Amino acid sequence: MKKIKTFSLFIIFIALIINSCVEPIEIESVTFEDALVVEATITNEFKHQEISLTRTFMLEEDGPLPESNADVHVIDGLQNIFLFQETEPGKYVSTTQFNAVPNNEYQLMIVTSNGREYQSQTVTLTANTSEIEEVIAIQDSNENEGVDGLSIQVSSFDPTGNSRLYRYEYEETYQIIAPNWVSRDLIIVSENPPDVDLIFRTREERVCYNTIKSNTIIQTETTDLSEDRVLNKFVRFIPSDDFIIRSRYSILVKQFVQSLESFTFYRVLNELSSSESLFSQIQPGFLAGNMISVTDPNENVVGFFDVSSVSEERIFFNYRDIFPDPFQPLPDYITNCEVEAPLLESGLINTIRTRRLTFADINEEEPLIEPGGPFIMVTAACGDCTILGSNIEPDFWID
Repeated sequence: MKKIKTFSLFIIFIALIINSCVEPIEIESVTFEDALVVEATITNEFKHQEISLTRTFMLEEDGPLPESNADVHVIDGLQNIFLFQETEPGKYVSTTQFNAVPNNEYQLMIVTSNGREYQSQTVTLTANTSEIEEVIAIQDSNENEGVDGLSIQVSSFDPTGNSRLYRYEYEETYQIIAPNWVSRDLIIVSENPPDVDLIFRTREERVCYNTIKSNTIIQTETTDLSEDRVLNKFVRFIPSDDFIIRSRYSILVKQFVQSLESFTFYRVLNELSSSESLFSQIQPGFLAGNMISVTDPNENVVGFFDVSSVSEERIFFNYRDIFPDPFQPLPDYITNCEVEAPLLESGLINTIRTRRLTFADINEEEPLIEPGGPFIMVTAACGDCTILGSNIEPDFWID
């Protein structure tokens, strides 16, 4: 099975502007160009659309720098203007809900806080007749790594044959059940003299949820097939011992129909994102998308403004739905659940304050848990799931 490669528009751009000679280099930004990075896909879904603006960053820095305080709007062929507002650093959300419609043109316009202007080429909505027919999870193995697990696969069909080029994203949500949760917890009454009290928990800390979005480029095409049908396209592999499928798991798969220009841009981006070759092969130079600088035509802008039709499907499953063998153990919890009984005078107060440990039981049965304090404490994440996720059940969740 082919391994999907993690990508980043920011890292790839940095690599592309490094000297193209094949020679050993230190991971340090000797040549660096500060550039705007645009990630924007407007879809035919009626919703608040989102656009991400960041700056390229040097290799020794931690990550992308958000481009804040920009004026962002999309204008269509009928001169309708859709305004976007920054909701968090670098993330811009349309102030009203809207959707792209067929036979209409769209253009992204950006003015950054320093007055520089950027715009995209005009883009029209791709075909919107392809629908996901099925998303399945089946036992599988990663032949490259010799790992057993499961694969998520998607099938779709466009009876008109007008789609042909596809890109996929997914959002996975998994349930977290704290294995050592109990109904009571310790609170600090006094630090000097040290005193604690047992109370009943007032919030949900046993069952939580965590959601992760895909960060890979997944594409397929049906241009060489007699019909526009995607059959069991591989989307995601999960090892059988991965904590995220220990309890209940859900994945939302999204299929985007792409234009030839968009499909080509993402395909080349994916090819350049290979960690095995990024710094060892001759680099072809800047990867141009469909964004330009109005202020300075010679300025490089990273990214692509896409307008796409989308279809989505969500599935749920439990571990035993995929691995029914009762002798196959569930995946281990994400952390070791170690217990100890810190003394009240020399450690218990601090473990409660820092949330390093949480209450599990009274330390009263012989032999006592060391070092002999009055309460048995367990690794916090094992007794309180909010360490790992949100205790708010998602609206879409089905048990």
